[in-house]
Amino acid sequence: MVYAIVKAGGRQEKVSVGSIVVMDRVQATPGETLELPALLLVDGEKVTTDAKKLAKVKVTAEVVRDEKGPKITILKYKNKTGYRKRQGHRQSLTRLKVTGIK
Repeated sequence: MVYAIVKAGGRQEKVSVGSIVVMDRVQATPGETLELPALLLVDGEKVTTDAKKLAKVKVTAEVVRDEKGPKITILKYKNKTGYRKRQGHRQSLTRLKVTGIK
């Protein structure tokens, strides 16, 4: 089985061909192809971590769609002073489908 560890949106993700990756928003249109930098490559029993060899490895992914993450509520409260602050946040995300590891 061939898989790679790639850097995606400030995090590391384990991907193989056909897998779906959700990462921080990338300025790309759906259907566009992106290239993700590989940090490690496993091809059966052979593991590659050498930076020079990994520079030749290309992990390509196709943008499926842009989406938003789950709602996070932030509540700040101070006792006896009447101070309450409520805030919400939804992270902007991009869903990618890995199309090839070469």
